Amino acid sequence: MGNFAHVFMLVGGMIFAIGLLYFVAQQFGMSKLPGDIVWKKGNFTFAFPIVTSIILSVIVTIVLNVFLRK
Repeated sequence: MGNFAHVFMLVGGMIFAIGLLYFVAQQFGMSKLPGDIVWKKGNFTFAFPIVTSIILSVIVTIVLNVFLRK
C-alpha cells in the first residue's frame, strides 16, 4: 500500500507542476503564441495550442534528460 501512496503523491505533484507552469506562462504572455489554433463560432470556442505544446514538450524533454541521465 505504501507504493500506491508514492505514485499518488507523484501524480499529484506533476499535476501541481503543470498548473504552476500554465500560470507562469499566462503571466508572461506565452499562453497565446503564433501558430496556436483558436476557432470561435457563436458562443463556442475551440483552442488547440499546438506551438505551446511543442515548446513545452521540448523543455520537458531537456529537463528530464538532464535529471534522469544515468
